[in-house]
Amino acid sequence: MPYQNISAVMVTADQASITTKSNEIRAFFQTLVNLTAEERRALPKMSTGNEPFVTKALEYAEANPTLVPPFLSVPEWRKDYNYRNALRQILQVLRPLIESIDDTELAAGSEAYTAGLKFYESVRMAAGMNVAGASSIADDLGERFNSQGGGTEPPPENPPTP
Repeated sequence: MPYQNISAVMVTADQASITTKSNEIRAFFQTLVNLTAEERRALPKMSTGNEPFVTKALEYAEANPTLVPPFLSVPEWRKDYNYRNALRQILQVLRPLIESIDDTELAAGSEAYTAGLKFYESVRMAAGMNVAGASSIADDLGERFNSQGGGTEPPPENPPTP
């Protein structure tokens, strides 16, 4: 569905329910790990291209135990392989949902930021016309842009296109 401006409310009870259900799902996973960026880079990856190799190697190892080195546990290998496949199926269900939540959060945040920029611009114009109270609001909001080296000018707007 094409993106259109969002006008939605997250009911606190729904948010709490989603958090509870997420925690319930997390409880199913006893062995989740959190890798650092360096660990992610360093680990060999079982990509789509490597999957047939791993499958074939595992089948050969199971069929030819005399060729398996003593330091390699084929039953543990099989467990890792099966667990990875189960996790992959779960990810295939969850990734589109996570992506949609992420995109929606980004779009809602963009709309809120765009509205803030429009208000700031209006307040700056009002301050230029000496409207009471506008200068202090413009100065306060303008602090956000002072650290960007461009004075109190907001960045160029790129409002979402409906």
